[in-house]
Amino acid sequence: MVVERFRHRDAKAVYRRFRAQGRGAPEGLRYVGSWIEANFDRCFQVMECDDGRLLQQWVVFWSDLIEFEIVPVVASADTRATIEPLLDHQSTQAISPSSSG
Repeated sequence: MVVERFRHRDAKAVYRRFRAQGRGAPEGLRYVGSWIEANFDRCFQVMECDDGRLLQQWVVFWSDLIEFEIVPVVASADTRATIEPLLDHQSTQAISPSSSG
């Protein structure tokens, strides 16, 4: 999940570049969908890739016009598949990557 903040609240500059040059995404970075706040402050965008460097290349392309926050997310169905085998365990301990037996 990518949260974009338009620098100087200037959505027009972003859309001018998009119209002239396209999304600017390198090969392998896939656009899934986006939603824009009604006041044009932020764009919420879902992008997919197997190599984080592709996101970095894309950020560099837009960094003069947009400030980025990138939040790695996992689809709900995938999360359910990951946690499902653990649901029958009688434990009150939260699941975390740093938890040890």
